[in-house]
Amino acid sequence: MSTEVVSAIAVMATATAVTRLAGLFVPTGLARRGRLKAAFQAMPVAVLVAIVAPSILATGWPETVAAILVALTAWRFPLIAAVVVGVLAAAGLRLLR
Repeated sequence: MSTEVVSAIAVMATATAVTRLAGLFVPTGLARRGRLKAAFQAMPVAVLVAIVAPSILATGWPETVAAILVALTAWRFPLIAAVVVGVLAAAGLRLLR
């Protein structure tokens, strides 16, 4: 394994551990208002993007375009629609490669 992969895994593991441990140290009332509440609500999405984005951008243009289409579909439609669009887009765009 390259050092970049090991570093990425270590950073993601640290981010996951910090978000889980934050619940033990942040008072309940404090986490329910203001900017801290917004930060806690955005954290799962941020960690997911940190995990998925490198692989999407490193695989090639068909996968990148398919991922963008999935994100746009997921914004407005149910999850199953986003999955179908992603599979069909990735397969179709790979044929064009």
